Amino acid sequence: MRELLLVRYGEIFLKGQNRPVFMRALVKRVKRAVQDLGATVYLNDSRIFVTDYSDQDEAIRKVTKVFGVHSVCPAIEMPKEDFDAVAAQAVAMMADLKGTFKVSARRSDKRYPLDSPAINGQIGHRVLVANKNLSVDVKNPDHVMNVEIRDHAYLYVKVIPAVGGMPVGTNGRATLLLSGGIDSPVAGWMIAKRGVHINAVHFHSYPYTSDRAKEKVLDLARILSESCCGIRVHVVPFTKIQMEIHEKCPDEYTTLIMRRFMMRIAERVAITEKSEALITGESIGQVASQTMTALGTTDMVVNMPVFRPVIGFDKTEIIAIAEKIGTMETSSLPYEDCCTVFTPRHPATHPHLDIIEAAEAKLDMEALIQEAMDGIEIVTC
Repeated sequence: MRELLLVRYGEIFLKGQNRPVFMRALVKRVKRAVQDLGATVYLNDSRIFVTDYSDQDEAIRKVTKVFGVHSVCPAIEMPKEDFDAVAAQAVAMMADLKGTFKVSARRSDKRYPLDSPAINGQIGHRVLVANKNLSVDVKNPDHVMNVEIRDHAYLYVKVIPAVGGMPVGTNGRATLLLSGGIDSPVAGWMIAKRGVHINAVHFHSYPYTSDRAKEKVLDLARILSESCCGIRVHVVPFTKIQMEIHEKCPDEYTTLIMRRFMMRIAERVAITEKSEALITGESIGQVASQTMTALGTTDMVVNMPVFRPVIGFDKTEIIAIAEKIGTMETSSLPYEDCCTVFTPRHPATHPHLDIIEAAEAKLDMEALIQEAMDGIEIVTC
């Protein structure tokens, strides 16, 4: 008999003949999550098991953050042949509980002498006799004693919800424009949850933005990395571009022209990372550069899709997700990012493309972009 974690998946079950590909990817991601705990991870009979960990609570915390995992169950594995021993273990696991319960048996081994209803009845009866604080409720119980009969018997009561989604890397790659704000980490997390492996671009305007602001962004990447299985952050020196825009372009258009530069540079980084799309945290109408007209003028400078998963969310909805995924506290630290540098008092909300292009014509765009690309620092989080 031993303790282990039984890892359950959800959406992968629907993948039909492609399911083994997704299962192998999920096992790989779970292994990565618990590698520093000395744990063993293996797939057996359509279940993923985690054993030999040095810290169960930490193993649970890490595995529940892995995209593709639906839930994690601390379980007991024991021989299935002695049914009395299995039933006694179930009684022991229910000994301190109060309220209502039911037994839910799953017999994958059809040669086992007792079928699922018989297991439910016999174990339920023994638990009920042994624990006077429990009563049976098969429709809406407070506790469920799960018994799975596979190559061994697996017993568990607690089912800990996980993030769900699809294993990272099963649905391509994308590049996230990562600021130090609330929205972009949420956007990256949402796309990564669908199985997309993300990398990031951050625009740093030293000395107008401090090294603490840069470290804040790297801390956000580290938080995301627990679910995203590692993130390469490309830190782009952006000060010279902003200075040129501020000096040579109409004040009300500076933010929008800056965003167009960011998109061009992000696309070049994306190509080097073999990404198929860009990700931003923009939400319609949240700021002047995020009107529909403004978003259209930034999209037209790139040739790859731009994903905006929070486009229709209001700020309270985005904050709720940020709190859920653990980025809110770091995002709230008072270190400004480059988007706050040289912010115009009255930015254009319905910009005219001819004015934008005339302003950009005053800039040596290719030289500025290439200088920024040459100065990129890559940090692996």
